This record gives sequence, C-alpha cells and structure tokens, in this order.
Amino acid sequence: MKFIIILLLLPVLAFAQDDSFESTKVLAEQGHAGAQNNLGAMYEIGEGVPENDTEAVKWFRLAAEQGQVDAQNNLGVMYSNGKGVPENDAEAVKWYRLAAVQGFADAQFNLGFMYSNGEGVPENDAEAVKWFRLAAAQGYALAQSNLGLMYSNGEGVPENDAEAVKWFRLAAEQGLALAQFNVGVMYSDGEGVPQNNAEAVKWYRLAAEQGNALAQSNLGFMYDNGEGVPQNDAEAVKWYRLAAEHGDALAQNNLGVMYYNGRGVPQNDARAYLWFSMAAAQGDEEARGYRDTASERLTVGARNEAQQQATRCFDSGFKDCD
Repeated sequence: MKFIIILLLLPVLAFAQDDSFESTKVLAEQGHAGAQNNLGAMYEIGEGVPENDTEAVKWFRLAAEQGQVDAQNNLGVMYSNGKGVPENDAEAVKWYRLAAVQGFADAQFNLGFMYSNGEGVPENDAEAVKWFRLAAAQGYALAQSNLGLMYSNGEGVPENDAEAVKWFRLAAEQGLALAQFNVGVMYSDGEGVPQNNAEAVKWYRLAAEQGNALAQSNLGFMYDNGEGVPQNDAEAVKWYRLAAEHGDALAQNNLGVMYYNGRGVPQNDARAYLWFSMAAAQGDEEARGYRDTASERLTVGARNEAQQQATRCFDSGFKDCD
C-alpha cells in the first residue's frame, strides 16, 4: 500500500539576521527596507525582543510598501496564518503576487499553493503549475516536489510520470524527505522509471531517517516482505514502530500483526490489541477486525488492561504506548 501525497506548506519567514535588535531598529526607523523586514521577523520569532505579531506586521508592511520582496512574502504569510492581522487569504494572495512577479521563489511557491487550494483565488491547477514551475526552476525544493505531484496526478498539466520523477528527484537530491518518499514510490510501482525495489528502499530509507512516517511505514513493508532487501522481521518491526509512533495507521496495523504473530517481537496479544486499536481509532477497518480477533485471546482482566493502555496511547498522541 504505497501512495504519493502533496505537502503544501507556507515557508518560514525570510530574513537576514543583523548584529542586534537595536542596530536593526535604528536602520528600520531610518526607512531602510531590508532592516524593516528583519525587524519584523525579529518581532515575529522573538529574536532579541518579546514576540509581537502586531509589531511584526507593522514593520513587514513598511518594507513591503517599498517593494521589498521578502517583506511582501512575509506579510502574505501573516495574512495567511492570521498572525497580527485577521486571517485574509485575498490579502495574502495580493502580497504573494507582488513578490512573485519580482521573481521571489518563496512567494511564487506560496502563490502556487493558494491557486492549488483555492484560497484567496478560485482554484486553478494550471495557475498553480505556472507558479510552482517558476519557483522550481530556481531550485526551490518544495515547488519541485509539488510540480512533480501535479505531473503525477495530471493536475494542471497532462499526466506524465517521467516528468513527475524528474521533479521529485530534483527535490529529493536536495534532501526533501517528502520528495525522497515519492521517488521511492515511483520506483516501487515502476511509474516513470523501471520498477526497482532496491532503489525504492534507498529513497524510503533516506526519507525515513529524517522521520517521514510514510517512508518509515513503507520501509518496514519492504523488510517485512523482503522486497529490495533481505527479509528481516526485526527491521520491519523497527520501522513500523517508528511510523506507528508518528501516527501512521497502516504501520500501527502492521505492527499489531507482528505482535499477533510473534514476528520480530515476542508474541503478545495485548500489544497486538493496542496497536490494532490505534489503527482502528483512525478508521482502519481491517485493524478493527484484527483487534476483535486479538481480543478473543485475552482474559477479561487482560482485555481491560489493554483497553486502558490503548486509551493512554491514543490520548498521548501515540507517545505513551508502553
């Protein structure tokens, strides 16, 4: 069970650190646009001054009105997130566009995001592709990854797996975990590249080692089934567990199966019940059936204890599961 997802996140605020808050403020008050942007960022992240989103917006706006592209993008981010101003997607789009037409990659990506999701503008995949492509051509990894997905899904462009792989790979080679996962998927499924499980494992591992739960789950699957690597139950359990603790329902179900069958771990019906319960709570119907089967192996007392453990695990965001 492998799939590709899209990650559409607004980037962090763009600014260059100065020597100190005070020296930056002096320059900002003199009308220096770069210093005004930096001062806004200092207020936004609490760098040398108490965090204050309203002050951040004030200084971003002063710089943005001078045409400073970082500030225009940053002001758009504040409107997108409703920080220091009421959330307003149309205003966000306005400021992203002003920076994007000046060639600022962060803003081009953000504008593509807004078109892709229909936020502040009518949804328009072709426009999203246009802006993702402009940012991607500048080496912006998230835009490269999203452009790959647009090609993979045929959104705004004709479906083209080879083009999808091209853009995923460019982002993956920059270390973007999502893109590394997606390259792995393309190799697993033989889409846009010859099917190659060893290559799939390579890319899943790179993403998994960065904490990408989907890649951890798929890497566990590869070890579980001996695809691209020698079959290894203990390694499968290791990666399933990491993904399960990140909330991946498929990995939670698979970890439950490993406990139920005693593969890679000592057989333990209570632990199987717990992980099946976690996956079932997230809507996994297969796990729901497995949970009920595991429950039949437990005594009433053991079942009650397992239910209490499952509740703690779920309420803790899968952190308190032992």
